Amino acid sequence: MAKQLKKWQGWLLFLGSMVIVFLLGLLVSSLMERRAEVASVFNNKRTVFEDPIVAQNEKFKADYPREYDTWAMTEDTSFESKYNGSEEVDVLEQRPEMVILWAGYAFSRNYNTPRGHKHALEDMRKILRTGNPGIDGDADMQPATCWTCKGPDVPRMMRELGNGKDQFEPANFYAKKWSELGAEEVNAIGCSDCHDARTMELRPARPALYEAFARRGQDLMKSTHQEMRSLVCAQCHVEYYFIKPNDPNNPDKPNYLMFPHDKGLTLEDAEAYYDEIGFYDYIHPLSKTPILKAQHPGWEMSQQGIHGQRGVSCADCHMPYMSEGGVKYSDHHIMSPLANIDRTCQTCHRQDAETLRQNVYERQDKCTEIRNRAEKELATAHIEAKFAIDNGATEAEMKPIQALLRKSQWRWDYAIASHGATFHAPQEVTRLLSLSVDFAQQARLAIAKVCAKHGFTGDIPLPDISTKAKAQQYIGLDMAKLEDKNQRFLDEIVPKWLEDARAKGKLMN
Repeated sequence: MAKQLKKWQGWLLFLGSMVIVFLLGLLVSSLMERRAEVASVFNNKRTVFEDPIVAQNEKFKADYPREYDTWAMTEDTSFESKYNGSEEVDVLEQRPEMVILWAGYAFSRNYNTPRGHKHALEDMRKILRTGNPGIDGDADMQPATCWTCKGPDVPRMMRELGNGKDQFEPANFYAKKWSELGAEEVNAIGCSDCHDARTMELRPARPALYEAFARRGQDLMKSTHQEMRSLVCAQCHVEYYFIKPNDPNNPDKPNYLMFPHDKGLTLEDAEAYYDEIGFYDYIHPLSKTPILKAQHPGWEMSQQGIHGQRGVSCADCHMPYMSEGGVKYSDHHIMSPLANIDRTCQTCHRQDAETLRQNVYERQDKCTEIRNRAEKELATAHIEAKFAIDNGATEAEMKPIQALLRKSQWRWDYAIASHGATFHAPQEVTRLLSLSVDFAQQARLAIAKVCAKHGFTGDIPLPDISTKAKAQQYIGLDMAKLEDKNQRFLDEIVPKWLEDARAKGKLMN
Protein backbone atom coordinates (compact mmCIF):
# COMPACT_ATOMS: atom_id res chain seq x y z
CA MET A 1 0.00 0.00 0.00
CA ALA A 2 1.10 3.52 -0.73
CA LYS A 3 2.52 5.32 2.22
CA GLN A 4 0.12 8.01 3.51
CA LEU A 5 1.31 11.54 4.12
CA LYS A 6 1.43 12.72 7.67
CA LYS A 7 -1.05 15.46 8.55
CA TRP A 8 1.62 18.18 8.77
CA GLN A 9 3.09 17.14 5.41
CA GLY A 10 -0.33 17.55 3.75
CA TRP A 11 -0.73 21.02 5.19
CA LEU A 12 2.80 21.91 4.06
CA LEU A 13 2.04 20.73 0.53
CA PHE A 14 -1.24 22.67 0.52
CA LEU A 15 0.37 25.89 1.75
CA GLY A 16 3.26 25.51 -0.70
CA SER A 17 0.81 25.13 -3.57
CA MET A 18 -1.07 28.23 -2.44
CA VAL A 19 2.16 30.25 -2.35
CA ILE A 20 3.03 29.10 -5.87
CA VAL A 21 -0.44 29.95 -7.15
CA PHE A 22 -0.24 33.36 -5.46
CA LEU A 23 3.15 34.11 -7.01
CA LEU A 24 1.95 32.99 -10.42
CA GLY A 25 -1.03 35.30 -10.00
CA LEU A 26 1.27 38.21 -9.24
CA LEU A 27 3.36 37.36 -12.30
CA VAL A 28 0.31 37.22 -14.57
CA SER A 29 -1.00 40.46 -13.08
CA SER A 30 2.34 42.15 -13.69
CA LEU A 31 2.45 40.92 -17.26
CA MET A 32 -1.11 42.08 -17.87
CA GLU A 33 -0.29 45.49 -16.37
CA ARG A 34 2.79 45.78 -18.57
CA ARG A 35 0.81 44.77 -21.66
CA ALA A 36 -1.86 47.31 -20.79
CA GLU A 37 0.72 50.05 -20.31
CA VAL A 38 2.43 49.23 -23.62
CA ALA A 39 -0.94 49.08 -25.39
CA SER A 40 -1.93 52.43 -23.95
CA VAL A 41 1.17 54.02 -25.47
CA PHE A 42 0.12 52.98 -28.96
CA ASN A 43 -3.67 53.22 -28.54
CA ASN A 44 -3.59 56.73 -27.13
CA LYS A 45 -1.23 58.40 -29.59
CA ARG A 46 -1.92 62.10 -29.87
CA THR A 47 -0.62 62.39 -33.39
CA VAL A 48 -1.18 60.04 -36.32
CA PHE A 49 1.07 60.89 -39.22
CA GLU A 50 0.01 60.26 -42.80
CA ASP A 51 3.46 61.09 -44.13
CA PRO A 52 6.36 58.63 -43.67
CA ILE A 53 8.81 61.53 -43.34
CA VAL A 54 8.26 64.09 -40.57
CA ALA A 55 11.38 66.22 -40.35
CA GLN A 56 10.62 68.15 -37.13
CA ASN A 57 11.69 65.82 -34.34
CA GLU A 58 9.68 67.82 -31.78
CA LYS A 59 6.45 66.46 -33.31
CA PHE A 60 7.26 63.00 -31.92
CA LYS A 61 7.81 64.14 -28.33
CA ALA A 62 4.21 63.86 -27.08
CA ASP A 63 3.84 60.22 -28.09
CA TYR A 64 7.41 59.07 -27.49
CA PRO A 65 8.67 61.15 -24.57
CA ARG A 66 11.23 58.61 -23.38
CA GLU A 67 12.82 58.17 -26.77
CA TYR A 68 12.71 61.91 -27.44
CA ASP A 69 14.26 62.86 -24.11
CA THR A 70 17.12 60.40 -24.51
CA TRP A 71 17.64 61.51 -28.13
CA ALA A 72 17.89 65.11 -26.93
CA MET A 73 20.79 64.01 -24.73
CA THR A 74 22.95 63.54 -27.84
CA GLU A 75 23.61 67.25 -27.41
CA ASP A 76 25.70 66.41 -24.33
CA THR A 77 29.47 66.35 -24.91
CA SER A 78 30.68 65.46 -21.43
CA PHE A 79 31.54 61.77 -21.96
CA GLU A 80 35.27 61.14 -21.75
CA SER A 81 37.13 58.08 -22.94
CA LYS A 82 40.73 57.26 -23.70
CA TYR A 83 39.86 57.48 -27.38
CA ASN A 84 36.95 59.35 -28.98
CA GLY A 85 34.81 60.77 -26.20
CA SER A 86 31.86 62.97 -27.12
CA GLU A 87 33.76 66.27 -26.89
CA GLU A 88 35.03 67.85 -30.10
CA VAL A 89 38.79 67.42 -30.48
CA ASP A 90 40.98 68.80 -33.27
CA VAL A 91 42.55 65.64 -34.71
CA LEU A 92 44.93 67.50 -37.02
CA GLU A 93 46.36 69.29 -33.97
CA GLN A 94 47.06 65.90 -32.42
CA ARG A 95 48.26 64.28 -35.65
CA PRO A 96 49.88 66.81 -38.03
CA GLU A 97 51.01 64.04 -40.40
CA MET A 98 47.37 63.75 -41.44
CA VAL A 99 47.60 67.25 -42.94
CA ILE A 100 50.25 65.90 -45.30
CA LEU A 101 48.27 62.75 -46.10
CA TRP A 102 45.22 64.82 -47.07
CA ALA A 103 47.11 67.60 -48.87
CA GLY A 104 45.04 68.70 -51.85
CA TYR A 105 41.80 67.65 -50.15
CA ALA A 106 39.54 69.67 -47.87
CA PHE A 107 40.20 67.39 -44.90
CA SER A 108 43.65 68.96 -44.59
CA ARG A 109 41.92 72.18 -43.48
CA ASN A 110 39.84 70.82 -40.61
CA TYR A 111 39.09 67.42 -39.11
CA ASN A 112 37.54 66.92 -35.67
CA THR A 113 36.32 63.99 -33.64
CA PRO A 114 32.55 63.52 -33.99
CA ARG A 115 29.97 64.78 -31.53
CA GLY A 116 26.40 63.58 -30.96
CA HIS A 117 23.70 63.56 -33.65
CA LYS A 118 22.17 66.84 -32.49
CA HIS A 119 25.39 68.60 -33.50
CA ALA A 120 25.63 67.15 -37.01
CA LEU A 121 24.25 70.16 -38.89
CA GLU A 122 26.03 72.71 -36.72
CA ASP A 123 29.35 70.93 -37.15
CA MET A 124 28.90 70.68 -40.90
CA ARG A 125 28.11 74.35 -41.32
CA LYS A 126 31.17 75.46 -39.41
CA ILE A 127 33.68 72.94 -40.75
CA LEU A 128 36.21 74.45 -43.14
CA ARG A 129 35.69 71.61 -45.60
CA THR A 130 32.44 72.99 -47.02
CA GLY A 131 33.84 76.40 -47.91
CA ASN A 132 32.18 79.77 -47.44
CA PRO A 133 29.66 80.32 -50.26
CA GLY A 134 28.45 83.90 -50.46
CA ILE A 135 31.51 85.44 -48.80
CA ASP A 136 33.86 87.46 -51.02
CA GLY A 137 32.42 85.78 -54.08
CA ASP A 138 33.21 82.24 -52.91
CA ALA A 139 31.28 79.50 -54.67
CA ASP A 140 30.26 76.15 -53.20
CA MET A 141 33.13 73.76 -52.63
CA GLN A 142 30.71 70.87 -52.24
CA PRO A 143 27.46 69.66 -53.84
CA ALA A 144 24.18 69.22 -51.99
CA THR A 145 25.09 65.53 -51.80
CA CYS A 146 27.16 66.43 -48.73
CA TRP A 147 23.94 67.06 -46.77
CA THR A 148 22.77 63.49 -47.32
CA CYS A 149 23.45 62.07 -43.86
CA LYS A 150 22.80 65.17 -41.78
CA GLY A 151 19.08 65.00 -41.00
CA PRO A 152 15.50 64.08 -41.93
CA ASP A 153 15.11 67.10 -44.19
CA VAL A 154 17.18 65.15 -46.73
CA PRO A 155 14.54 62.50 -47.59
CA ARG A 156 11.89 65.22 -47.37
CA MET A 157 13.68 67.26 -50.01
CA MET A 158 14.39 64.23 -52.17
CA ARG A 159 10.63 63.76 -52.44
CA GLU A 160 9.81 67.44 -52.84
CA LEU A 161 12.32 67.70 -55.67
CA GLY A 162 10.70 64.66 -57.23
CA ASN A 163 7.00 63.89 -57.26
CA GLY A 164 6.32 65.19 -53.76
CA LYS A 165 4.90 61.86 -52.62
CA ASP A 166 6.36 58.64 -51.27
CA GLN A 167 8.90 58.33 -54.06
CA PHE A 168 12.47 59.51 -53.83
CA GLU A 169 14.12 61.42 -56.67
CA PRO A 170 17.69 61.58 -55.37
CA ALA A 171 19.28 62.73 -58.63
CA ASN A 172 17.49 66.07 -58.41
CA PHE A 173 18.72 66.50 -54.84
CA TYR A 174 22.33 65.56 -55.65
CA ALA A 175 22.38 67.98 -58.59
CA LYS A 176 21.86 70.98 -56.31
CA LYS A 177 24.66 73.05 -54.81
CA TRP A 178 25.38 72.74 -51.10
CA SER A 179 24.33 76.31 -50.29
CA GLU A 180 21.07 76.01 -52.26
CA LEU A 181 19.68 73.75 -49.54
CA GLY A 182 21.14 75.58 -46.54
CA ALA A 183 17.72 76.90 -45.48
CA GLU A 184 16.15 73.46 -45.96
CA GLU A 185 18.55 71.25 -44.02
CA VAL A 186 17.74 72.50 -40.53
CA ASN A 187 16.49 69.59 -38.38
CA ALA A 188 19.06 67.42 -36.65
CA ILE A 189 19.41 63.68 -37.27
CA GLY A 190 16.35 62.16 -35.63
CA CYS A 191 13.18 60.10 -35.79
CA SER A 192 12.37 60.00 -39.51
CA ASP A 193 15.93 59.14 -40.42
CA CYS A 194 15.35 55.64 -39.06
CA HIS A 195 11.57 55.20 -38.62
CA ASP A 196 8.53 55.34 -40.87
CA ALA A 197 6.57 58.09 -39.09
CA ARG A 198 3.25 56.36 -39.85
CA THR A 199 4.08 53.07 -38.14
CA MET A 200 7.42 53.72 -36.40
CA GLU A 201 8.78 50.62 -38.10
CA LEU A 202 12.53 50.72 -38.67
CA ARG A 203 13.26 51.85 -42.21
CA PRO A 204 16.35 53.56 -43.68
CA ALA A 205 15.23 56.86 -45.16
CA ARG A 206 17.88 57.27 -47.86
CA PRO A 207 17.95 55.50 -51.21
CA ALA A 208 21.69 54.74 -51.59
CA LEU A 209 21.58 51.71 -49.28
CA TYR A 210 18.52 50.28 -51.04
CA GLU A 211 20.27 50.79 -54.37
CA ALA A 212 23.45 49.07 -53.16
CA PHE A 213 21.45 46.06 -51.95
CA ALA A 214 19.55 45.88 -55.22
CA ARG A 215 22.76 45.86 -57.28
CA ARG A 216 23.79 42.76 -55.31
CA GLY A 217 20.41 41.14 -55.96
CA GLN A 218 19.09 41.65 -52.41
CA ASP A 219 15.94 43.28 -51.06
CA LEU A 220 16.79 45.41 -48.06
CA MET A 221 13.16 45.40 -46.85
CA LYS A 222 13.32 41.62 -46.38
CA SER A 223 15.93 42.08 -43.64
CA THR A 224 15.06 40.91 -40.14
CA HIS A 225 14.25 43.36 -37.36
CA GLN A 226 17.62 42.64 -35.75
CA GLU A 227 19.38 43.37 -39.04
CA MET A 228 17.40 46.59 -39.40
CA ARG A 229 18.76 47.70 -36.03
CA SER A 230 22.09 47.99 -37.86
CA LEU A 231 20.93 48.89 -41.36
CA VAL A 232 19.35 52.17 -40.27
CA CYS A 233 22.87 53.07 -39.12
CA ALA A 234 24.46 51.63 -42.27
CA GLN A 235 22.68 54.15 -44.49
CA CYS A 236 25.14 56.78 -43.20
CA HIS A 237 28.00 55.12 -41.31
CA VAL A 238 29.37 53.63 -44.49
CA GLU A 239 31.95 54.04 -47.23
CA TYR A 240 30.64 56.02 -50.19
CA TYR A 241 31.67 58.15 -53.14
CA PHE A 242 30.11 60.72 -55.45
CA ILE A 243 29.96 60.07 -59.18
CA LYS A 244 32.07 62.83 -60.67
CA PRO A 245 30.58 65.35 -63.09
CA ASN A 246 31.31 64.36 -66.69
CA ASP A 247 32.20 60.83 -65.63
CA PRO A 248 32.15 58.78 -68.86
CA ASN A 249 30.83 55.78 -66.92
CA ASN A 250 27.84 57.76 -65.60
CA PRO A 251 27.41 60.88 -67.73
CA ASP A 252 23.87 61.57 -66.48
CA LYS A 253 24.52 61.27 -62.74
CA PRO A 254 26.84 64.05 -61.51
CA ASN A 255 27.50 63.94 -57.76
CA TYR A 256 25.20 60.92 -57.38
CA LEU A 257 25.83 59.15 -54.07
CA MET A 258 27.00 55.55 -54.43
CA PHE A 259 28.16 52.77 -52.10
CA PRO A 260 30.99 50.61 -53.53
CA HIS A 261 29.47 47.34 -52.31
CA ASP A 262 28.89 45.60 -55.64
CA LYS A 263 31.72 43.12 -55.07
CA GLY A 264 31.33 42.79 -51.29
CA LEU A 265 31.96 44.58 -48.00
CA THR A 266 35.71 44.22 -47.45
CA LEU A 267 38.35 46.85 -48.17
CA GLU A 268 39.70 44.74 -51.01
CA ASP A 269 36.19 44.46 -52.51
CA ALA A 270 35.80 48.24 -52.51
CA GLU A 271 39.32 48.72 -53.86
CA ALA A 272 38.64 46.32 -56.75
CA TYR A 273 35.42 48.20 -57.50
CA TYR A 274 37.18 51.58 -57.53
CA ASP A 275 40.10 50.28 -59.61
CA GLU A 276 37.71 48.80 -62.16
CA ILE A 277 35.98 52.15 -62.78
CA GLY A 278 39.23 54.14 -62.54
CA PHE A 279 38.01 56.19 -59.58
CA TYR A 280 40.01 58.46 -57.30
CA ASP A 281 38.92 61.22 -54.92
CA TYR A 282 41.83 63.58 -55.58
CA ILE A 283 45.37 63.82 -56.90
CA HIS A 284 47.87 64.28 -54.11
CA PRO A 285 49.80 67.51 -54.91
CA LEU A 286 53.08 66.22 -53.46
CA SER A 287 53.36 62.69 -54.83
CA LYS A 288 50.86 63.12 -57.73
CA THR A 289 49.15 59.95 -56.52
CA PRO A 290 45.46 59.34 -57.37
CA ILE A 291 44.14 58.92 -53.81
CA LEU A 292 41.11 57.03 -52.52
CA LYS A 293 39.66 58.91 -49.53
CA ALA A 294 37.80 56.60 -47.17
CA GLN A 295 34.71 58.23 -45.68
CA HIS A 296 33.46 56.37 -42.59
CA PRO A 297 33.04 52.64 -43.28
CA GLY A 298 31.74 51.89 -39.80
CA TRP A 299 29.13 49.34 -40.90
CA GLU A 300 31.47 47.44 -43.20
CA MET A 301 34.19 47.30 -40.55
CA SER A 302 31.74 46.16 -37.89
CA GLN A 303 30.82 43.22 -40.11
CA GLN A 304 34.46 42.09 -40.05
CA GLY A 305 34.55 41.90 -36.23
CA ILE A 306 33.35 39.25 -33.81
CA HIS A 307 30.27 41.17 -32.66
CA GLY A 308 29.03 41.72 -36.20
CA GLN A 309 29.75 38.12 -37.10
CA ARG A 310 27.71 36.95 -34.11
CA GLY A 311 24.69 39.05 -35.11
CA VAL A 312 25.08 41.81 -32.54
CA SER A 313 23.45 44.94 -33.93
CA CYS A 314 24.62 48.54 -33.70
CA ALA A 315 21.64 49.33 -31.47
CA ASP A 316 22.48 46.52 -29.03
CA CYS A 317 25.61 48.40 -27.98
CA HIS A 318 24.95 52.03 -28.90
CA MET A 319 21.23 52.15 -28.01
CA PRO A 320 20.78 49.64 -25.15
CA TYR A 321 17.31 48.86 -23.89
CA MET A 322 15.85 50.61 -20.85
CA SER A 323 12.69 49.93 -18.84
CA GLU A 324 10.26 52.31 -17.20
CA GLY A 325 7.21 50.73 -15.61
CA GLY A 326 5.84 48.31 -18.19
CA VAL A 327 7.57 50.00 -21.10
CA LYS A 328 10.79 48.72 -22.58
CA TYR A 329 12.45 51.12 -25.01
CA SER A 330 15.77 51.85 -26.69
CA ASP A 331 17.99 54.52 -25.21
CA HIS A 332 18.30 57.06 -28.03
CA HIS A 333 21.27 58.79 -26.41
CA ILE A 334 23.45 57.18 -29.04
CA MET A 335 27.02 57.04 -27.78
CA SER A 336 29.94 54.81 -26.84
CA PRO A 337 29.03 51.51 -25.13
CA LEU A 338 31.72 52.34 -22.57
CA ALA A 339 29.41 55.01 -21.15
CA ASN A 340 26.89 52.37 -20.05
CA ILE A 341 28.82 49.15 -19.58
CA ASP A 342 26.18 47.72 -17.22
CA ARG A 343 23.56 47.97 -19.99
CA THR A 344 25.81 47.15 -22.94
CA CYS A 345 28.83 44.91 -22.44
CA GLN A 346 27.60 43.24 -19.26
CA THR A 347 24.39 41.99 -20.85
CA CYS A 348 26.64 39.33 -22.41
CA HIS A 349 29.98 39.49 -20.62
CA ARG A 350 30.31 38.63 -16.93
CA GLN A 351 33.53 40.48 -16.16
CA ASP A 352 33.42 43.64 -14.04
CA ALA A 353 33.09 47.00 -15.77
CA GLU A 354 36.68 48.12 -15.29
CA THR A 355 38.07 44.88 -16.69
CA LEU A 356 35.91 45.23 -19.80
CA ARG A 357 36.91 48.87 -20.22
CA GLN A 358 40.60 48.01 -19.98
CA ASN A 359 40.11 45.15 -22.48
CA VAL A 360 38.85 47.72 -24.98
CA TYR A 361 41.63 50.19 -24.22
CA GLU A 362 44.26 47.46 -24.64
CA ARG A 363 43.04 46.71 -28.16
CA GLN A 364 42.80 50.39 -29.01
CA ASP A 365 46.32 51.01 -27.69
CA LYS A 366 47.77 48.32 -29.94
CA CYS A 367 45.94 49.62 -33.00
CA THR A 368 47.03 53.17 -32.21
CA GLU A 369 50.67 52.13 -31.90
CA ILE A 370 50.76 50.81 -35.46
CA ARG A 371 48.62 53.71 -36.69
CA ASN A 372 51.27 56.13 -35.45
CA ARG A 373 53.89 54.24 -37.45
CA ALA A 374 51.73 54.14 -40.58
CA GLU A 375 51.09 57.89 -40.55
CA LYS A 376 54.76 58.76 -40.15
CA GLU A 377 55.90 56.36 -42.88
CA LEU A 378 53.21 57.42 -45.32
CA ALA A 379 53.60 61.18 -44.79
CA THR A 380 57.35 60.82 -45.26
CA ALA A 381 56.79 58.78 -48.43
CA HIS A 382 54.62 61.52 -49.98
CA ILE A 383 57.26 64.16 -49.20
CA GLU A 384 60.08 61.99 -50.56
CA ALA A 385 58.04 61.32 -53.70
CA LYS A 386 57.79 65.08 -54.27
CA PHE A 387 61.57 65.33 -53.91
CA ALA A 388 62.04 62.60 -56.52
CA ILE A 389 59.65 64.31 -58.96
CA ASP A 390 61.33 67.68 -58.42
CA ASN A 391 64.69 66.08 -59.16
CA GLY A 392 63.89 64.46 -62.45
CA ALA A 393 61.87 61.31 -61.77
CA THR A 394 59.74 60.48 -64.81
CA GLU A 395 56.05 59.57 -64.87
CA ALA A 396 56.99 56.02 -65.80
CA GLU A 397 59.36 55.77 -62.83
CA MET A 398 56.79 57.20 -60.42
CA LYS A 399 53.79 55.15 -61.54
CA PRO A 400 54.63 51.95 -59.55
CA ILE A 401 55.51 54.11 -56.55
CA GLN A 402 52.18 55.91 -56.77
CA ALA A 403 50.39 52.56 -56.93
CA LEU A 404 52.06 51.60 -53.64
CA LEU A 405 51.16 54.95 -52.06
CA ARG A 406 47.54 54.59 -53.16
CA LYS A 407 47.34 51.12 -51.58
CA SER A 408 49.05 52.30 -48.40
CA GLN A 409 46.89 55.37 -47.90
CA TRP A 410 43.65 53.55 -48.72
CA ARG A 411 44.36 50.96 -46.00
CA TRP A 412 45.38 53.55 -43.43
CA ASP A 413 42.37 55.78 -44.15
CA TYR A 414 39.86 52.93 -44.22
CA ALA A 415 41.15 51.66 -40.87
CA ILE A 416 40.92 54.99 -39.05
CA ALA A 417 37.98 56.71 -40.75
CA SER A 418 35.14 54.88 -39.00
CA HIS A 419 36.31 55.97 -35.52
CA GLY A 420 35.02 52.87 -33.71
CA ALA A 421 36.84 50.29 -35.83
CA THR A 422 39.49 49.59 -33.18
CA PHE A 423 36.65 48.20 -31.06
CA HIS A 424 34.46 46.76 -33.81
CA ALA A 425 37.21 44.83 -35.58
CA PRO A 426 40.65 45.28 -33.96
CA GLN A 427 42.17 42.35 -35.86
CA GLU A 428 41.08 43.82 -39.19
CA VAL A 429 42.35 47.27 -38.24
CA THR A 430 45.71 45.78 -37.27
CA ARG A 431 45.88 43.90 -40.57
CA LEU A 432 45.08 46.97 -42.65
CA LEU A 433 47.49 49.25 -40.79
CA SER A 434 50.26 46.66 -41.03
CA LEU A 435 49.75 46.47 -44.79
CA SER A 436 49.75 50.27 -44.92
CA VAL A 437 53.16 50.39 -43.24
CA ASP A 438 54.46 47.69 -45.58
CA PHE A 439 53.29 49.43 -48.77
CA ALA A 440 54.63 52.79 -47.54
CA GLN A 441 58.04 51.26 -46.81
CA GLN A 442 58.09 49.62 -50.24
CA ALA A 443 57.32 53.00 -51.77
CA ARG A 444 60.11 54.71 -49.83
CA LEU A 445 62.62 52.05 -50.93
CA ALA A 446 61.53 52.48 -54.55
CA ILE A 447 61.84 56.27 -54.23
CA ALA A 448 65.39 55.92 -52.90
CA LYS A 449 66.31 53.79 -55.93
CA VAL A 450 64.81 56.33 -58.34
CA CYS A 451 66.67 59.17 -56.61
CA ALA A 452 69.91 57.23 -56.81
CA LYS A 453 69.32 56.69 -60.53
CA HIS A 454 69.13 60.46 -60.91
CA GLY A 455 72.34 61.04 -58.96
CA PHE A 456 71.07 61.65 -55.43
CA THR A 457 72.15 59.12 -52.79
CA GLY A 458 71.95 61.07 -49.53
CA ASP A 459 69.14 61.49 -47.04
CA ILE A 460 66.18 63.26 -48.56
CA PRO A 461 65.60 66.55 -46.70
CA LEU A 462 62.31 66.66 -44.80
CA PRO A 463 60.35 69.76 -43.75
CA ASP A 464 59.32 70.49 -40.18
CA ILE A 465 55.72 69.27 -39.93
CA SER A 466 55.72 68.76 -36.18
CA THR A 467 52.57 70.87 -35.69
CA LYS A 468 49.31 71.34 -37.55
CA ALA A 469 50.21 74.95 -38.37
CA LYS A 470 53.60 74.02 -39.81
CA ALA A 471 52.16 71.17 -41.87
CA GLN A 472 49.39 73.37 -43.27
CA GLN A 473 51.88 76.10 -44.11
CA TYR A 474 54.07 73.54 -45.88
CA ILE A 475 51.23 72.44 -48.20
CA GLY A 476 50.29 76.07 -48.91
CA LEU A 477 47.14 76.67 -46.86
CA ASP A 478 46.41 80.23 -45.68
CA MET A 479 44.52 79.20 -42.56
CA ALA A 480 44.07 82.72 -41.16
CA LYS A 481 42.23 83.77 -44.32
CA LEU A 482 40.13 80.59 -44.39
CA GLU A 483 39.14 80.89 -40.74
CA ASP A 484 38.23 84.58 -41.08
CA LYS A 485 35.98 83.91 -44.05
CA ASN A 486 34.42 80.94 -42.27
CA GLN A 487 33.52 83.06 -39.26
CA ARG A 488 31.91 85.65 -41.51
CA PHE A 489 29.95 82.87 -43.21
CA LEU A 490 28.68 81.68 -39.82
CA ASP A 491 27.79 85.23 -38.77
CA GLU A 492 26.19 86.44 -42.01
CA ILE A 493 24.85 83.51 -44.06
CA VAL A 494 23.86 80.76 -41.62
CA PRO A 495 21.55 82.95 -39.46
CA LYS A 496 19.60 83.86 -42.61
CA TRP A 497 19.15 80.17 -43.43
CA LEU A 498 17.76 79.44 -39.96
CA GLU A 499 15.56 82.54 -39.92
CA ASP A 500 14.07 81.55 -43.26
CA ALA A 501 13.43 77.99 -42.06
CA ARG A 502 11.66 79.19 -38.90
CA ALA A 503 9.53 81.65 -40.88
CA LYS A 504 8.32 78.82 -43.11
CA GLY A 505 7.65 76.44 -40.20
CA LYS A 506 10.38 74.02 -41.19
CA LEU A 507 12.30 74.55 -37.96
CA MET A 508 10.44 74.59 -34.64
CA ASN A 509 13.14 75.85 -32.30
